[in-house]
Amino acid sequence: MRKSSIRRTCAALAAVTSLALAATACGGTTKEDVKDEGGKAAAAGKADPNAATKKGLTVGFLPKQVNNPYFTVADKGGEKALKELGSSYKEVGTSSGTDTAGQVSYVNTLTQQQVDAIAVSAQDPGALCTALKQAMKNDIKVVTYDSDTNPECRNAFISQASADDIGRTQVQQMAEQIGNKGEIAILSAAQTATNQNAWIEIMKDELKDPKYKDIKLVKVAYGDDDAQKSFQQTQGLLQEHPNLKGIISPTTVGIKAAAQYLSGSKYKGKVKLTGLGTPNDMRKYVKNGTVEAFELWDPAKLGELAARTAVALASGQITGKEGETFEAGAMGEYTIGKDGVINLGKPTVFTADNVDRFDF
Repeated sequence: MRKSSIRRTCAALAAVTSLALAATACGGTTKEDVKDEGGKAAAAGKADPNAATKKGLTVGFLPKQVNNPYFTVADKGGEKALKELGSSYKEVGTSSGTDTAGQVSYVNTLTQQQVDAIAVSAQDPGALCTALKQAMKNDIKVVTYDSDTNPECRNAFISQASADDIGRTQVQQMAEQIGNKGEIAILSAAQTATNQNAWIEIMKDELKDPKYKDIKLVKVAYGDDDAQKSFQQTQGLLQEHPNLKGIISPTTVGIKAAAQYLSGSKYKGKVKLTGLGTPNDMRKYVKNGTVEAFELWDPAKLGELAARTAVALASGQITGKEGETFEAGAMGEYTIGKDGVINLGKPTVFTADNVDRFDF
């Protein structure tokens, strides 16, 4: 969906010695545009791509979970971008990855504080909708990143990569590692997590390909993005399925916890593990032979893109309508896709050969 995406992705990844998350947000609508339609404002109003970028804005970041290393990196990317754009950053959020009531409360607080935009990673696709629609009625632009709400509840969604790419490549990695044969399991985050569920459905679809006829998905477990619970879920999977050949964990907390368990067990090197992790979390497990390969996008760039999108929305340069384009600083030009989705780019695969080149 973006021009020269591969070139820019490679350039960005080559420069990751001190990564910060990049975020973008979409806007340009008014209270009158929104009325009772909430996020349908994304399709209303007119964008002015030549409008000046507003300064002095305040963008509130509401990650799925504060103090989660992944979101810390992502939100710092957003903070860095906002500073560059002459606007202010503030972060609020819950310490639990499943506290939807807490997320709702923080959305209401940001609305009362009359911030110009909110960038939120939703714990649940519908739970935040009423609060977010109220924010938009107050002319606050809403961008989701990492984990989406229902499309009508925000102006734009910053997707880590296409869900199709993420879901299918994890299955492909696992299949290669287990020789296309054996039982596998998935260790997810929360059962309500929008992004996790989308990827898992695509994984299941990928597994329908005849070339995977000898691979059987035996269970999807949920660790709620809690390190201890994810560790215990890994242990439980191996006890329940003694013939398990591999685990896919599409969550940075989950894959790290699973790697920690495997590395200290008799299953090290025998049960394969892949999924989504950060190089800094997974480096030692790659080097000690617990993990062959895993993947992720640059979370700092995700946060940066969310921030830049929020400012573009608040400046009226975009409304979130399909086909609109905008410049995201050094990240280049992005095009808004169907339902206001903006794809960051393709995930990067990390192995022992390249993991030391990254620092996030």
